[in-house]
Amino acid sequence: MTIEDPQGPEALDAVRALCWDYLDVLRGLGGIDAEIVTQAYPPEKYAAIMENLALEHAPPAGGIRLARLNGRPVGCGMFHTLAPGTAEIKRVYVAPAARGTGAGRALMEELIATCRASGFERILMDTGRPLVAAQRLYDALGFRRRGPYQEMPGWVRDNLIYFEMELADDR
Repeated sequence: MTIEDPQGPEALDAVRALCWDYLDVLRGLGGIDAEIVTQAYPPEKYAAIMENLALEHAPPAGGIRLARLNGRPVGCGMFHTLAPGTAEIKRVYVAPAARGTGAGRALMEELIATCRASGFERILMDTGRPLVAAQRLYDALGFRRRGPYQEMPGWVRDNLIYFEMELADDR
């Protein structure tokens, strides 16, 4: 397992492909979870996010990480600046074939370390209620659960789980 900062078109295309797969997984949850994703990311908006991925998550205000297993892209995650000193982690995804390999933990540990090294004081993130394995991972990594950190409609707010991690300045 390797975690890399994706450089070049091939690596960024691999991240984009994983992000599209992740969107399909979220839509496949059905019910209110699929509706949240559809409302938040209509096709044209998600396409624009994917097109501008490298720019939206460019260092030092952000970053992208790509997990490879035996050289094959199997996971991704990214962060961006939400507010001064605060990073938001987005789109942490591991392909089904790589689940249970430690890819999710490795991605998260690298994202946390990069946020810390970039001078962020805290990390915020959210995930859907059905994504129980993700919630267990974030809890195990030391994130604490909290309330919403952005304005959103109540029907969306009540169906997400929110996390926060304070980053100690131990550099």
